[in-house]
Amino acid sequence: MAGVGVFRIFDPKVRRHLISDEGEVVIDEVRQHWVVYSVPMLEVALAAALLLTIAATAIGGQPVLLAIVLVLLTHAFWQFLTHHRDRFVVTNMRVMRIRGVFSQTVATTPIARVLDITLQKPIIGRMLGYGHFVFESAAQDQGFREIKWVSRPDDRDLTIQRVIQRTGLRASASVDVLQGDEDSDDDGTGPIGMDSAQEVTATAPVITTTAPQARPSSSPSATKSIFNSERGNWTDED
Repeated sequence: MAGVGVFRIFDPKVRRHLISDEGEVVIDEVRQHWVVYSVPMLEVALAAALLLTIAATAIGGQPVLLAIVLVLLTHAFWQFLTHHRDRFVVTNMRVMRIRGVFSQTVATTPIARVLDITLQKPIIGRMLGYGHFVFESAAQDQGFREIKWVSRPDDRDLTIQRVIQRTGLRASASVDVLQGDEDSDDDGTGPIGMDSAQEVTATAPVITTTAPQARPSSSPSATKSIFNSERGNWTDED
């Protein structure tokens, strides 16, 4: 219980950044995977080994070893705070990233700007259960270019996709495309949902050709032939 209290002291307090009066709620609060704490834990273990060595043996240079222990513990504690306070939050309105120990950075972007999401799972990540999110387009300008060390990445990806679907953004985007002038057909000649025959009929200009009238003949019994396209004039037939 005491350990939980210590964690709460260094918690970034995500809910204070919510727009509660507008009904904003947290859908998912993503903490970094436990693998990020492996280096700080190794530093703590090395510091503990040095302390035991100093206490068990009377070797020289103890002040130097104590200084090394202090540096290792300080760096490990700083790394712990940095990773612990780095949170990626998904709400029903937007996504946020909160990070920083002394100076805090809060980057937010509406769900509407989350367009392209790439989930990267390296081999070690697949074995240990973590992955990296890469946000393209508008999100990269607000500090969302890469969200690394995400635990249970598949579940988190599905959560984001569900939030986007429930907001109806993809449905409205489809309507916008249908009302526009973009084409998803193979030939790429007209609006979505129109086949090639309809496109040609709807878009091709109607050209009405009127044949030139024959000049009056000097002989009433003479007849006129069709227009000779090769010679470019009218000819009489006997």
